[in-house]
Amino acid sequence: MSTARTEILGSIARALDGVPSGIGQGELAEVPRAYRRTSDLLPGSSQVIDILIDRLEDYKAHVHQVSSTDDIPAAVRDILSEASSVVRPAGLPESWLSMLPPSTTVTTDAPRPGSQGLSPYELDAIDAVVTASRVSIADTGTIVLDGQSDQGRRAITLVPDTHVCVVLASQVVHLVPEAVALLDEHPERPLTWISGPSATSDIELNRVEGVHGPRNLHVIIVG
Repeated sequence: MSTARTEILGSIARALDGVPSGIGQGELAEVPRAYRRTSDLLPGSSQVIDILIDRLEDYKAHVHQVSSTDDIPAAVRDILSEASSVVRPAGLPESWLSMLPPSTTVTTDAPRPGSQGLSPYELDAIDAVVTASRVSIADTGTIVLDGQSDQGRRAITLVPDTHVCVVLASQVVHLVPEAVALLDEHPERPLTWISGPSATSDIELNRVEGVHGPRNLHVIIVG
C-alpha cells in the first residue's frame, strides 16, 4: 500500500535519475552565469530612480521625494501625522523623528544580551516603524534591509501596520545582480526583501493587504 512518504521519496528518486553521483555529495555543479550582471544605468541616476518609483507605485507603495537628509524630519512628520506611537531601531538618527508632535510616543527597540527587545505583542500595539535601508533594486521595485543598527530587527518592520523606509538615492541600483554583489560583502547579515506593502491574492484571487507585514509602505527617497 502506497503512502505519502513512499510517493514523495519515489518522486525524488525519479527526479534524480541520471544526475551525476557527485552532485549533492560535496561537489558543486558548474552554474552558467551568462545573465546580465551590470547595468548601463548608474546607481542613483535619475533614470534608475524613475524606474524604482514606477515599480513602487505599481505595488501601491507611497513614494515621497526629498532633496536632502535635512528634509527627512518634515517628511516623516507629514507621513505619520496621525500616528500615536512609533518604534525606531537603536541606530536610526534621532533627528529623523525630531518633528513628530509631542503626543506621539517614540519607542526605541534596542535588544541587549539576555533581552530580545520589544515583544510581538508590544510591537502590535505600535502604529508605525521608521527605518533606513541597505540597497534598493529599481528593476523589481525591491528594498532590502540587512539588519544593521539603523534598520533593526526584522520583527519591527513586519508587525506595525505602517513602515516608513528611508532610501538614499546613492543606494538605488538598477538590477538584482548589482544588489546581490553589494549584499554579498556581508553574507552573515539577515536580509529582508520588501516589494511594496504586504499583500496576497491567495484567497479567491481577492487582494488582501497586511497579511504578512505592514499594510502601508511609505518610501522616502533622498536626493
